[in-house]
Amino acid sequence: MEFSLSEEQVLIRDMARDFAKNELDPNAGEWDQTAEFPVDAIKQMAELGLMGVNIPEDLGGAQCGPVALSLAITEIAKGCASCGVTMSVTNMVCEVIDKFGTPEQREKYCPRITSGEYLAGAFCLSEAGAGSDPGAMKVTAKKAGDKWILDGEKMWITSGTYAGVHVVWARTGGKGTQGISCFLVEGDNPGLKPGKKEDKMGLRASNTVPVLFEECEVPSSALLGAENEGFKVAMMALDGGRIGIASQALGIGLSAQEAAVEYAKERRQFGRPIGDFQAIQWMLADNETELAAAKHLTMRAAWLKEVGKPFTQEASMAKTWTTEAANRVCDNAIQVHGGYGYVKEYSVERNYRDVRVTRIYEGTNQVQRIVIGRNLLV
Repeated sequence: MEFSLSEEQVLIRDMARDFAKNELDPNAGEWDQTAEFPVDAIKQMAELGLMGVNIPEDLGGAQCGPVALSLAITEIAKGCASCGVTMSVTNMVCEVIDKFGTPEQREKYCPRITSGEYLAGAFCLSEAGAGSDPGAMKVTAKKAGDKWILDGEKMWITSGTYAGVHVVWARTGGKGTQGISCFLVEGDNPGLKPGKKEDKMGLRASNTVPVLFEECEVPSSALLGAENEGFKVAMMALDGGRIGIASQALGIGLSAQEAAVEYAKERRQFGRPIGDFQAIQWMLADNETELAAAKHLTMRAAWLKEVGKPFTQEASMAKTWTTEAANRVCDNAIQVHGGYGYVKEYSVERNYRDVRVTRIYEGTNQVQRIVIGRNLLV
């Protein structure tokens, strides 16, 4: 069994690690406090090739594969979890267009995303009444000659204010998941209106908004994939997206663990470092073990995707285990810090808030268990 990384994968990981350490980590606390979207940092990430890690070179991507993408997201999330989710979603959007788009769509949009001309991509699936149940969506797309007209509102859209292109799901047929189609809507379309930025518990430097479509006209060429088959596009995209969120959660957990280990070495009580006490050692040992398991599950899912094997169940397993393990790790990290862990001066406080949503988005962990169970019983 081979666990080593290729030279290319190591280079991508180390490049992302250095950027996160030097450019993201020193600023992440301030971005969190101000809820500022780090435009300059996101542009630099595109310049480094981080917005198209698994995209072909002829479309401006790095063409390094899903394993390299997972490694890079983990390192970016260690430095700034908000940048990590922006990167994860933008890569997912670009991959969706690359996989399902026409040659014209691929050539138009992918290079603009990978180059940073488009600051981000947005994935517009969820609605107020259609989160875990996308078949309940109410946003509509109606044909009008050689155009489609979209109406309705999407919710909780990452990078919705800044995205150059939105991948949007809308109802074009009957009820349920069989009447859903997918469209590419450019961010400057006058019928697309980002709403008020959500004031979130964590990931505060990630832009999250509702997106309103009011008589939003797009050409017939904006249809991504076949009419009424958009649900399949969404489900395949989310499989890969769950590896991205597992990678993000892993990065947050690693950040918290590193901080806890360092603090345990430095903090003294009863005349010696608190790391000398078994109670602290056991918390750190549990953290390290859970993170190691999380890494292997995430890497396996990414590897299966890379070699073209089925990975739906493995992606759901990686997402479920890693996000829940990272939540426990961040909780333990605060406990190791004691009272100091509860104040914003220490990064573990931010880690704890940032990691919580990873159990919710890209499909709640309850939905992941349904996916896993159904795969087992086929």
